[in-house]
Amino acid sequence: MATLLIADDNTDIRELYKMEFECEGYAVVTASDGVEALEMTKIHCPDLVILDIGMPEKDGLEVIGEISRLNGGTPVIVNTAYPLFKMDFRAHHATSWVEKSSNTDPLISAVRQIVEPDSESGGNGGE
Repeated sequence: MATLLIADDNTDIRELYKMEFECEGYAVVTASDGVEALEMTKIHCPDLVILDIGMPEKDGLEVIGEISRLNGGTPVIVNTAYPLFKMDFRAHHATSWVEKSSNTDPLISAVRQIVEPDSESGGNGGE
């Protein structure tokens, strides 16, 4: 079972995503700001991080770079309502980005593509 870290300062979004991903069979840890996200990354070594950009303490762009240095291969999905973040060079450490929404389908799909790539392609295993 893959472990996801969901870092978002919005409690409602954090809880919605936690519930949805636990129903999908993932283990989920959460963080409410950038500093806590880095602590949880060190403690839990998640398989994937879902990261908001606009957070207190350290914003998501600062956190992406630090996660990359801590756990070089940990994929990060940026989940934000602010697509202009892509203009910042630090955003290049992100594996993917998904626009923040109460519709979790695009985010769940993005997570599956990264964590379980064979399940999205029908399991053909490189035909």
